Formats: sequence, structure tokens, C-alpha cells
Amino acid sequence: MVLSVQEKMDLVTRNLQEVVTIEELQKLVESKEQPVVYLGTAVTGRPHVGYFVWGVKAADFLKAGFRVKILLADVHGALDNCPWSLLEKRYEYYKIVISNMLQSAGADVSNLEFVRGSEFQLNKDYLLDVLKLSTFTSVHDSMKAASDVVKFGDNPKLSGLIYPLMQALDEQYLGVDIQFGGVDQRKIMMFARENLGRLGYNTRVELMFPLIPGLTASGKMSSSDPNSKIDLIDSEEMVKTKFNKAFCPEKQAENNGVLAFCKYVIFPVLMDKGKTFDVVRPEKFGGNISFKNYEELEQHYVEGKLHPMDLKNTVIKETNTLCEPIRKAFQGKEKLIEEAYIQK
Repeated sequence: MVLSVQEKMDLVTRNLQEVVTIEELQKLVESKEQPVVYLGTAVTGRPHVGYFVWGVKAADFLKAGFRVKILLADVHGALDNCPWSLLEKRYEYYKIVISNMLQSAGADVSNLEFVRGSEFQLNKDYLLDVLKLSTFTSVHDSMKAASDVVKFGDNPKLSGLIYPLMQALDEQYLGVDIQFGGVDQRKIMMFARENLGRLGYNTRVELMFPLIPGLTASGKMSSSDPNSKIDLIDSEEMVKTKFNKAFCPEKQAENNGVLAFCKYVIFPVLMDKGKTFDVVRPEKFGGNISFKNYEELEQHYVEGKLHPMDLKNTVIKETNTLCEPIRKAFQGKEKLIEEAYIQK
């Protein structure tokens, strides 16, 4: 199926929080048959269901005819406090998790490429550009750019200041037209737009998706609180337990992590498959009901026509469907899981 420029734009910008700039994106889609877009993910903590937000967007890009590169950033992981000795196992873990997550999200992987950061980031030309860029960048500007991404702590390491310089250069060395990432990456993306020209390189279009709330009342997905997020290889029972405990106040959509997951993950996947969001409930509570789009679901919820537990039961079912291929991919790989996330 050949999409028009407008259909591609609608698909590419679906559920994004910000586009820098929409005019540049429009021109790119009009002028280039297969734009190249990338997302980088540092191999640090264990991927959780929030990763599906960008996984669904990657599927959107592929459906729009783009080429998608996923940067598994092992060097970035080390710069953000992952022990060097664990990088190899973390890389293996991430590649299995993310490749299966993308296919579960409906991605056509024929135009998908995985790139390992250390494959090009240790090359002479790249490292020379890092040094050149460092001569243009103040400590203040580098720390500001990385502040929403890097865990600096009370005694910041020099590595955290190198992080945004490398992410800016990745756009050039990956040969892409677009970078996309969470809105927490915005400062680094703007740093790239402001500084790549100093090295004679072009700026890229920057696309940002929102960060969805966690499952607890704090609204954050925290590694210190296992109930705030669902690991992509959590068991069916664990998924059920965590969603049942999730903060999901009646008639409230704001800061509701369960509804946010519906909006940015479950509904795009279901709609692209021509399916509906089917809530099963007893007749005395209104009987079964199906929703064709998220807006219908949210309206029913905030009007009190859909109880949180009925919502959660369907979300549990759909989440387990999404995670099942990932769980299966790790059967027999318990040693890898242990080695990748051994406590040091």
C-alpha cells in the first residue's frame, strides 16, 4: 500500500509530544523516498513496558516507509554507570528484548537495523570529533544538556559530560535524517541542533514522544520501586499483580499510568490490527463493551461508566499478549538474565 505524504505525516506524528520542526519534517517526507530515523537506548536498567511507547512509534515509521535504526548504546551505558564488565551481556539482553518487543508491537523488521554503539564510536574520526566538539562546549552547557538523562549524583563524573557530545555526533555517524526519543532527551537533541553545524554537519529533525506515568501514585517509573513498572519479561501473574496494585483513581485520566499505557501502546497496536479494546464484565455492571479508539475509552472512564478493575482486567490481558513473545524468547536464557543483571 502506497501512502500519500499526508498519510505518512499523520502516521509519523501520531502520539508525539513535540516535532522540531514540523516544516523540516514535511519537506523531508516530500523530498526523500525513504528517510532514515534512529532511536538510541543505553544498555543500562532492564527494559520495561514503557519501552513499548517508542516501539509502537518505530512500527509507525516502518509503516510509513522509513528505514529505522536502533542504536544499542553500550558505550553510553558505561558512561551512565553500567559496569564495563557487564556491557557484553547487557547488549545481548537488550537485543533479544527489543527485537521481540518491536515485532510484538507490529513492526515490519525488513527495514529495521540494529547498530551497536562501540562498532563506530571507538573509531578515530568519531573520537576526534568528540574532542573537537568538547572544545566548543562548556561544562555548564554539557551538564545542562545531559541533566534529564544522565544520573550525575552528588559527585558528577566526567563521563556524564561526554554523553551528550556523543549522542549529538551519533546523528552524523549513523547517517540519519531524524532522531526520535523521549521528551527527556530534548535538551540533548537541542544541543545537537545548536552544535553540529560547528563541525560542518547538518542538523536533523528531532521527534519526541511523551514519557508515560508509572503505576504508582508518584507517577514515576523508578528502579527503586519494582511496583512502579512492569519488566518486559515479568510473568503473567506478576503483570496481573502489578496492574491490580496500580494507581488508577476512578474518573481520573490525569497521571493515570494505566490509561496512558492504553493511549500510547495498546490502542495503536489494536487499531492497526483492526481490533477493538474489549472489556468483559458481568451484566449487572453493564455487560461487555468494546472501544474502537482511546478517546471513547477515556470518556467512559472519566464519566464513571467504566470501573478501574474492569479497565485493568483488559489491560492485563492485552499486556500479557504483547509480552508473551518476549517471555518465550528468554526461555532457556536464564543464565544470560543472571549475568546481565548480576548485583555488583
